[in-house]
Amino acid sequence: MQNKLKKLQKEIIDSLGKVKDLKALRELEIKYLGRKGELTKFLRGIAKLKEEEKKSIGKLANDIKNKLQDKFNKIKEDLSDTDTKGSYVDVTLPGKKIKQGHLHPITIIQNELEDLFKAMGFMILNGPELESDYYNFEALNIPKYHPARDTQDTFFIEPHPDLLLTKERGKREAESDLVMRTHTSPMQIRAMQKYGAPLRCVVPGRVFRHEATDASHDNTFYQLEGLMIDKDISVSSLISVMKEMLSGILKLDAEIRVRPGYFPFVEPGLEVDVKCTICGGEGCPSCKHSGWTEMIGSGMVHPKVLEYGGIDPHEFSGFAFGMGIDRLVMMRYGINDIRLFYGGDLRFLSQF
Repeated sequence: MQNKLKKLQKEIIDSLGKVKDLKALRELEIKYLGRKGELTKFLRGIAKLKEEEKKSIGKLANDIKNKLQDKFNKIKEDLSDTDTKGSYVDVTLPGKKIKQGHLHPITIIQNELEDLFKAMGFMILNGPELESDYYNFEALNIPKYHPARDTQDTFFIEPHPDLLLTKERGKREAESDLVMRTHTSPMQIRAMQKYGAPLRCVVPGRVFRHEATDASHDNTFYQLEGLMIDKDISVSSLISVMKEMLSGILKLDAEIRVRPGYFPFVEPGLEVDVKCTICGGEGCPSCKHSGWTEMIGSGMVHPKVLEYGGIDPHEFSGFAFGMGIDRLVMMRYGINDIRLFYGGDLRFLSQF
């Protein structure tokens, strides 16, 4: 048994003398010292020996295993040092180019819009995406019975159990007063209540509609709301601001048309359309084959809305407008499907 053990020791040492690299050393270590290695199998067989042989052979086997392990470690250290000494870095070579990120096309246009309106003296405001029914509808002259609510399919949020109202002998659930905002218009009221008049502000942000998607509609998109209140504000003031904004953001002499429109929080209401830049007015899915794309809903602020905002409608007047930033991006870059913005396809996004 001792002769067999020493013979195995010599075989391992001879094999170690021929090792040239770490890979070969690792293979050798697995072959002899691994869980299924030859020396490991030998050590397991000691358990079957008689007690006297077990003690002597066991001690010798452990000594040999420890020495071999030390030798493996020493050779591994020497080979590692050799690999390190043989490697170098050529500092004269050009470095690897790190790919640089970039802004999403909607963010690019939103930033440009903010710069345009700041140059015209407008504040940039942000509002909550989770709104109350009061600010999203009631204070904008859209009470619960108003048919205009049917045009805005809405994500209402169920109240938290802590909001349950307690009566003397029972409970009833509180009506849901929370809604994912369907437009950025609630900030009209919030801004009037906070800043009063005169007032100039725009509110960019994400809005939500519970509706089917197609080439020009999605359930989540971005809007920009604008509000200007002062003395002697008229429709001509509104149209001049819209022309300035569209020519600045589309980088071309855009052809527009202004037509009557209905929005509960303005009177009169106006729709501003832009001749489709994707098809040149010929008709395509993006413009619903009409040749025109509805870009801006606008009008003179309704007297009731001014009152909700704490402003005297007999002293001040104002205009409000709202536009889909996504559609503006489509017109700017000639993109024919709004769903491309949220698909996460880097082949599309890397073009901007």
